[in-house]
Amino acid sequence: MIDIHEISKQFKITKKNTVTAVQNVSLRAPNGCITGLLGSNGAGKTTTLRMVGGLFPPDAGHIAVDGISVAQSPRLALARMGILGDAHGLYPRLTARENIVYFARLQGMDADSAHARTTELARLLEMGHFLERRTEGFSQGERMKTALARALVHDPANIVLDEPTNGLDVLATRSLREFLRYLRSPEGGGKCIIFSTHIMPEVQQLCDHVVIIAQGRSVAQGSVDALLAQSGKTHFEDAFVELAFGQGF
Repeated sequence: MIDIHEISKQFKITKKNTVTAVQNVSLRAPNGCITGLLGSNGAGKTTTLRMVGGLFPPDAGHIAVDGISVAQSPRLALARMGILGDAHGLYPRLTARENIVYFARLQGMDADSAHARTTELARLLEMGHFLERRTEGFSQGERMKTALARALVHDPANIVLDEPTNGLDVLATRSLREFLRYLRSPEGGGKCIIFSTHIMPEVQQLCDHVVIIAQGRSVAQGSVDALLAQSGKTHFEDAFVELAFGQGF
């Protein structure tokens, strides 16, 4: 479970001026649930997830992962998470397997366990045809699968994904959706999953709970059906625009 309570973050852009990226964002992402952060580009989604991942601290509020404070015990909290950021950062001269095993070793896994877990993830993600190839020259879908396997190699209870389908084709997107549904299920471990997106069909097809972020604030939360009812709209895109921006759009 990931708890985010009223976090805020400002960045200094000049000596005298700051910009507020996130302001009083709160959400609770339980186990066995896919929680979506939905917002337009620049809404504050990535900044929020970077604070969850401990890349920088919030100016206010707090974040806990399975009850562990990210600020007070960052290593313990990070060990409970698998994080796929917006920059996949694969080592191009290593094979997909070598990339994944390397991160497994960084997580404290022994060599045999790291290779066994990599083989299992490759089976689940259908990576067999490129597992032993260098990642240099990989397609976007192959890069995404390798980066996701790397994030999941230590079998974390909590998964954080920042716009994971960016640049993916239809088949790769469908494959990722199916895998996330598996991870959410009891068979897949009942993981807590948070992912950010600005794509409406992803939210409708995947999310059990949706948090709409606009201008750095969480402005509405609930299931897709609850948000439709709250907005009085029949189409989810219309509901998002109404809840995020009001009557001005």
